[in-house]
Amino acid sequence: MRNDLPSGTVTFLFTDIEGSTRLLRELGPERYADALEEHRRVLRRAFAASAGVEVDTQGDAFFVAFATAEGAAAAALTATRALADGPVRVRIALHTGTPKLTEEGYVGLDVHHAARIGALAYGEQIVVSATTAALLDSVATPLRDLGQHRLKDFDGPLRLYQLGDREFPPLRTAGSIDLPTPATRFVGREQELFDAVSLVDEQDPRLLTVLGPGGIGKTRFAIELARLLADEADGGTVFVPLSPLRDVELVGSAIADKLGATSRDSAAISARVAGRRTHVVCDNLEHLLPAAARPLGELAAAVPALRLIVTSREALRVQGEVELDLPPLTSGDAVELFRERAHAVHPSLRLSDAVTTLCDRLDRLPLALELAAARTKLLAPELLLERLGDRLDLLKGTRDADERHATLRATIAWSYDLLDDEERRLFARLAVFRGGCTLESAETVCDADLDTLASLLDKSLVRRRAGALGEERFWMLETIREFAVERLGEADDASEIRRRHAERMLVVARSAGSGEDGFGFDVRLALAERDDLRAALDWAETNDPAFGLELAVALQSLWTATAPEEGMRRLGGLLDRASETRPELRADALRVYSGTIDLAGHHERAERLLEESLRLYQELGDEWGIAMVEHMLAVSAWRRDDFAHVRDLTEHSVALANGRFAAVETGGFWLLGQLALADGDLEQATELTRRSAERAREAGSLWWLSGQLHELLMLGLRRGDLDEAEDEGRAALRLEVEQENRLWALYTIAGLAQVALARGDLERAGVLWGAAETEGEQLPGWLNERTRRGGALVEHQGSSFAAARENGRRLDIWDAAAVALGDDD
Repeated sequence: MRNDLPSGTVTFLFTDIEGSTRLLRELGPERYADALEEHRRVLRRAFAASAGVEVDTQGDAFFVAFATAEGAAAAALTATRALADGPVRVRIALHTGTPKLTEEGYVGLDVHHAARIGALAYGEQIVVSATTAALLDSVATPLRDLGQHRLKDFDGPLRLYQLGDREFPPLRTAGSIDLPTPATRFVGREQELFDAVSLVDEQDPRLLTVLGPGGIGKTRFAIELARLLADEADGGTVFVPLSPLRDVELVGSAIADKLGATSRDSAAISARVAGRRTHVVCDNLEHLLPAAARPLGELAAAVPALRLIVTSREALRVQGEVELDLPPLTSGDAVELFRERAHAVHPSLRLSDAVTTLCDRLDRLPLALELAAARTKLLAPELLLERLGDRLDLLKGTRDADERHATLRATIAWSYDLLDDEERRLFARLAVFRGGCTLESAETVCDADLDTLASLLDKSLVRRRAGALGEERFWMLETIREFAVERLGEADDASEIRRRHAERMLVVARSAGSGEDGFGFDVRLALAERDDLRAALDWAETNDPAFGLELAVALQSLWTATAPEEGMRRLGGLLDRASETRPELRADALRVYSGTIDLAGHHERAERLLEESLRLYQELGDEWGIAMVEHMLAVSAWRRDDFAHVRDLTEHSVALANGRFAAVETGGFWLLGQLALADGDLEQATELTRRSAERAREAGSLWWLSGQLHELLMLGLRRGDLDEAEDEGRAALRLEVEQENRLWALYTIAGLAQVALARGDLERAGVLWGAAETEGEQLPGWLNERTRRGGALVEHQGSSFAAARENGRRLDIWDAAAVALGDDD
């Protein structure tokens, strides 16, 4: 292992010559070699002056490591100035991270991160990552915000900065683009794209609706348009699929989730956007109209920097909306699309007059063309024409129905007619899955066999993709699924399939939990199946409310972690409908219902429901239920400062748990610790909180564990044990990053800022506190008992803290987390 390489937090510097091939042609071999040698001498002199260590040199590129970000920045500026009068133009990238140091040198994503940034820059430009920028004095070394950009092989957009104020063209990316990447090439539509871009330039619409019948290609067009417009969207471009949603109130939440806002409230979204032009593609809205029109119109009006690009079969008809009616493909584009898709399954296919006729008969609708092209594996275009016959009019709707919509339905019906009985049966049954399914779910609910499922994949009626957890999922285009839903409705076994689906979702919900009380709930698994969990709940509300209550109770941690308002609506409606319910189930439902109501702020009503739940549990002799509800009542008493009642309830519930109920004991030890803290006994409070954290760790509840580690961070601060406070805070933050828990990450980063303040590390404290402030501005009341002390301290710090604080305010919460964890191996 090289002993001269810095370890821990390291800033990497990458260089590369812009246009080296062109320079070779211009200078010739001898002069080019001399220029390269002089460029190497200049760079090495600049690196050495700032204590840089040369890690590697490849041709005309350098890889250098620095112990400090300021040293790397100084070297980059010195090198750029020294090369200004020569023929060589060097682009430079800086990135700070905590790479692993091995016998071979540095390994880890930080190396690739720095290299990818360097590929974006121009000659004489110095581009730095957010983690490096946060460590630089923005007064001494001016930074220019270049916006968020997507780097090759990295998930999610990353914010980049330029060192110095010199003008350069935009970076070589189109900005932050979080859009689906279709498996096939986008064909045609050049004129429509030109018209759409011109429309945006001329009218600057806040709400642009791409209109057309199903299968016209609205989604693909909107994605392509968003890519073209991404250069002006410095706040990013995101994609929000709406087809799985059935509750219009979830639309705002879906948009907020994609943007990383704390709530669907327009103020929170506006704070998140922060005045930066941001594009949101809202795909497949028609089934939520007209109810969704007004809230989307109000959101567009309330957040001027936001531009909504909506796809729908029907206009929203709200003020400020600009409509773009998407026509069928031109004849030439339709033939090209058919040819390209057909060659994927039949490479030797030849174009003929029959192809042009077939495209015209299919009204040149992209989805119809793709379905037809998939059939050329079996039938030549001439035979396809013969089979079409009058089928295009088979499913013609009423006289006022859109003709193209009716034509698409006929095309799907024709594709369906080519299936054998087993394929038809499975096709219809798979429609029960609103958000797609795993192979296991398809087998369990639909009796799917591999050969039949593979045949549907080959015929493009079912598609395959990787799920959020890396699992393989099978799904349908929404227009095809709508047709399949109708076929399922006609089937004799439709009721049985829908019940099987609901029962499968109950199994999924329960499998997300671990332990007797489901304390170690895997929220990620529930989120991956959320669309179908909602579908099962929708079915149960009408067909079996008691079953719906079982499912809603099984999802209690999902409601708590991500959707308390939805859980409150679901449970309230199901309790009203389930007139005759087993007392055990009613007790559980009231307990979970009260928890969602409490989170929504209705504390008195929540307590009344808890009292009723407790009576039922006592009548049943259910010790787990008694202990859990007593703990929840203790939390309510804590809110009222009724500490005597808190102690009685908590001590009784913990004694009743007696090592059996992890959730009760974890929460109980925490509450007892809070009582000790209120009495001024810091040592006892710390010991009890440690017991709470250990119990959560044993039960596998990462959410509770991160919360208790945060409590230990704050207790360490109170006791003046800064080492323990920092260790516990970092452990909590790692879990919060893993769970994408922005709220707790905010508080933990604020706590770590207070640790840095106490150590006198004003630069680190300022960066972390500034990032916490930016995130906290979206959350009224964030300066509470966990953060108020830090808020008071910052008013008494000097200029170095203030400069770092301003740098920190430019960081996203996850960039700040990377800084907070930066010194840890």
